Amino acid sequence: MARDQIDMTPLQSRNELVAWFEAGCKDPSEFRMGTEHEKTPFTLEGHRPVPYEGARGIGALLEGMKLLLGWEPIMEKGNIIGLYDVTGGGAISLEPGGQFELSGAPVENVHQTQSELMAHLAQVREIATPLGIGFLGLGMTPSWSRADIPVMPKGRYKIMTNYMPKVGQYGLDMMYRTCTVQTNLDFSSEADMVKKLRVSLALQPAATALFANSPFTEGKPNGFLSFRSEIWRDTDNARAGMMPWAFEDGMGFERYVDYALDVPMYFVKRDEDYIDVSGSSFRAFFDGRNNNLPGERPTLSDWANHLSTIFPEVRLKRYLEMRGSDGGPWGRLPALSAFWAGLLYDDVSLDAAWDLVKHWTAHERQALRDDVPRFGFKSRIKDRYLFEIAKECLVLAHAGLRRRGRIDQLGRDETRHLEPLDRIIDSGRTPAEEMLDKFNGPWNRSVEPAYAEYAF
Repeated sequence: MARDQIDMTPLQSRNELVAWFEAGCKDPSEFRMGTEHEKTPFTLEGHRPVPYEGARGIGALLEGMKLLLGWEPIMEKGNIIGLYDVTGGGAISLEPGGQFELSGAPVENVHQTQSELMAHLAQVREIATPLGIGFLGLGMTPSWSRADIPVMPKGRYKIMTNYMPKVGQYGLDMMYRTCTVQTNLDFSSEADMVKKLRVSLALQPAATALFANSPFTEGKPNGFLSFRSEIWRDTDNARAGMMPWAFEDGMGFERYVDYALDVPMYFVKRDEDYIDVSGSSFRAFFDGRNNNLPGERPTLSDWANHLSTIFPEVRLKRYLEMRGSDGGPWGRLPALSAFWAGLLYDDVSLDAAWDLVKHWTAHERQALRDDVPRFGFKSRIKDRYLFEIAKECLVLAHAGLRRRGRIDQLGRDETRHLEPLDRIIDSGRTPAEEMLDKFNGPWNRSVEPAYAEYAF
């Protein structure tokens, strides 16, 4: 998330929290998509992490991007920590270990997503290459230890760094060593949100397998195809996971509000200061019972910022965020938007996808989620391999995009952006398995070639 929200309207009732979500409902003619992707900066010489400080650091990269783009800087205590496009709505932000994130503007189709991505990468290279910085398109840093990685000067990350080891084994790995690609999609009503949330939660493991791209840790195979996905299984289970209650009767905005009220908070922001309230629920804050802010009631900003610190496989804001996929090479990134738009933005495909998953139990969905980081397409649910399900989803996505009929200047519809996933299905193997073959073959059991083959 590029910017903390700034709306100091005091909250008076739970109904206002529900209304915050309801305000996201849009007419289908106004549906948009937003693609977010993270990439790991590295020094072109030596393939080392890039610090924030210095003439060739992340801060200098952001300053150069500011001059090139003319975007507004996002500042914290005198440090530039991101950029914001006031006109288009896009943003650039930093993850805890310097991972460089583009939060794309809301656009109408996948063609625009690809154009935005290509422009962004060209702009980044123009500034980064003279600084000796490259970017890696993998789901996890393949060679660095956690101790190698610098910390970005953002107050929220200091609080999270102190809190994470208390609630899970891998929280610091998530923060400092992983990268994801996400797609954000709209809903038209509460019922539409619920249906899309359920379908995308159930099928998130299919996206995890299609994009599995993190088989290495500190220079060696880690035993997983998506270790980034495995990391999320033991990061902080009070705020992550498959939300089995979302499939129960009565699911809606109010049910999500009740869930979010009980998720432990990280911080409250006042002016430029982050106040550590980690471990205390938003419900206690809402009731005036936060020990660090006694008697104080939250604002709309506090609510929006808190929602940005909840990390289920699909996150509800005023849109739905698909969170199950590893970051990857540039040619694969628009495919995630195409995959989910094809499934969720066409009623026929959405209905068919729901028919595919509606008989799965919570236990079965969880078991599939637990298996996919290690086994990828070979994971099973009921009597089917995940490969068969992913293949069927891709057929539905193709059909949905064809019916959408969004044509580019050459007369092509959005199905062309699914081609990287078609190739994966044709091979029957995840991207991680292809990488492991290279590691055991032409890479001579070294991950160093990844810095060339998977660089942006």
